[in-house]
Amino acid sequence: MRSAKGREGEGAVWLIAGPTASGKSRLALDLALQTGAEILNADASQLYRDLCVITARPSQGDLRAAPHHLYGFADAADAWSTGRWLRAAEPLIAGLVRAGRPVIVVGGTGLYFRSLTHGLADAPATDEALRARLNSLFETEGEAAFRARLLAVDPAAEGRIAANDRQRLIRALAVHEATGRSLTDWRQDQTPVLSRWKGLVLQPDRETLYARCDLRVGLMQEAGALEEARALAARGLSPDLPLLKAVGYREFAASAAGELSLEAAMDAARMETRRYAKRQLTWLRNQTPDWPRIETLTLEDQLRQAMDIFEVKA
Repeated sequence: MRSAKGREGEGAVWLIAGPTASGKSRLALDLALQTGAEILNADASQLYRDLCVITARPSQGDLRAAPHHLYGFADAADAWSTGRWLRAAEPLIAGLVRAGRPVIVVGGTGLYFRSLTHGLADAPATDEALRARLNSLFETEGEAAFRARLLAVDPAAEGRIAANDRQRLIRALAVHEATGRSLTDWRQDQTPVLSRWKGLVLQPDRETLYARCDLRVGLMQEAGALEEARALAARGLSPDLPLLKAVGYREFAASAAGELSLEAAMDAARMETRRYAKRQLTWLRNQTPDWPRIETLTLEDQLRQAMDIFEVKA
């Protein structure tokens, strides 16, 4: 391995974001092997140990090839939030920077990157009874009516929270009811975690990316996605838990339960994967407009361009 001695110097922090199936994990590994960097996961689903195949977590061989952090350690029953991830990631990054090791933060969860570069609202924890009441209200009224309530007190939060993201909708309304202040107002007090960093976005053309998404679903099925979904479904966990919303899980679980044929489940998973990639691209376009883009899907070209962006000598 080489030590990173580009203009960034030792202890650099490099952020690699992009949609699913764009080659982020492979690029991060190759860059780590070139520079001696350590890799830190910024994919919410890859935190969990239960769905290795469906979440496209790096293989055991890849995990051994270079130091990786925050992959496959959490249990599906243990819900992780952006704040919890940030509290785990911050000391890891700081320790590696102090040791002079480059850090590659890689993933597709946009809020994780934003929490590093813009900070995270230090809103107080909300009462469990309040969250339970709002959860019941959501059940009774439905998402549209619940969103209308949030719109009245925090229109910015209502606008940025994606459809079907029940957990974040409840969190935003709970913060307002508990504090009398919107989550958006709390966010204005936030401070960035990183002072020095460079980021890039993998942004292949949409048609090529969608073909890669379709291919990935087929590879997942061959690698045991159906069995993986069956094992997790057998635990009887709440469908509101973050991991049970992982793209592809519900479709393969439905097939494992006999509710869908395998081919129908795969077709549905392909569609959901493409939709997810589109949402990620939209978020990255809006939230990281000044990050350099790499449009190629060829690994050699990705690596060359990434080293130029991060100012690392070949």
